[in-house]
Amino acid sequence: MTRADRWLLPDGVEEVLPREAHKLETLRRRILDLYDSWGYELVITPLIEFLDSLLVGSSHDLDLQTFKITDQLSGRMMGIRADITPQVARIDAHNLNREGPVRLCYADNVLHTRPRGLQTSRIPLRVGAELFGHEGTGCDVELICLMMQMLREIDVPDVHLVLGHVGLFRTLVQAAGLDEVAENDLFDALQRKATNDIESLLRNTVRDESLRTMLSRLSRLNGDETVLDRAREAFVDAPATVQRELDELAAIAESVHRRLPGISLGYDLSELRGYSYHTGIVFASYSAGHGRAIAKGGRFNAIGRDYGRARPASGFDADLKVLSRLSRLRTAQAPAILAPDDSDPGLLQRVAELRASGERVITALSEADDSPGRHTELNCNRRLIRLDNGWQVVSL
Repeated sequence: MTRADRWLLPDGVEEVLPREAHKLETLRRRILDLYDSWGYELVITPLIEFLDSLLVGSSHDLDLQTFKITDQLSGRMMGIRADITPQVARIDAHNLNREGPVRLCYADNVLHTRPRGLQTSRIPLRVGAELFGHEGTGCDVELICLMMQMLREIDVPDVHLVLGHVGLFRTLVQAAGLDEVAENDLFDALQRKATNDIESLLRNTVRDESLRTMLSRLSRLNGDETVLDRAREAFVDAPATVQRELDELAAIAESVHRRLPGISLGYDLSELRGYSYHTGIVFASYSAGHGRAIAKGGRFNAIGRDYGRARPASGFDADLKVLSRLSRLRTAQAPAILAPDDSDPGLLQRVAELRASGERVITALSEADDSPGRHTELNCNRRLIRLDNGWQVVSL
């Protein structure tokens, strides 16, 4: 690397400049305050830890997204976290060891080996909430409502909620007796909604015509709230578990509607994001003009098993950098007050009082700081001057 290009950063790695950093921090504080008002306790997890602990119970995708390094103290392999949810599950299962429901939240960076999509960061700032220890749908309803309230709190426009259930696919695959390879191929085709590939795979792997038809219809069951009625007709001959899963989806949707009147809600029954560890309902929110989910989550009951204490759990997370770009919340810094570089006790006391009251006060360290151009750079629209009655704030 030459001296001329030392300012270049790796693809997907970005600096956050003051204006955007101020907005990110403002949103982070508002979101964490919201989580706290719902009873979610903040945790901070390690940036790096031993690989065999970090990837316990994780998916192959998460393994590929994790940077690996060698610990110079022990010689063991370590990983830089690519997800925070498994770490939070360990805190609940191993460190807190509480009996009742536990509500935890976080806001921190993770690191990915590759971007997860076009124009996405490899160092997203994840904000999320997890609820452990409650099996009923009330847990999922609470988290969906909290996620939607978070988006309202930071004024993300035109938000649409989509519900799904990975249990539908899992139940039908088990009934069809698909092996792991065929299941993975079908999973991939469903995520791409590649109808021709789905039909071809099913013809070659599923003998039961009824199950073949149901798995084929799964990819087309997405859209408005008529989807559930269509699904009940499509799966009338499915195992009883499928009907219970549809009932669960309907109950959750009804509860969400009661709590959030006027919400825009739809379904995608072939949405299998997080299939490797989600065990039930999945949910995601979208905003008009943004092609990917802006916040997503679901039920993940099995994640704590490898930490010695499996507990029912549900949660969601989002990339605060994405939310910041979409948020219409006005977060511009308030203009500052310019103060002279003087050790006068009265001035120092006045500066301290102004800062304690929430004002930004910047000391002019040189004559150049007290020029119109610097006033603009420093965002100063007032100054402190000495008058007969002491140090006073006047307009520039």
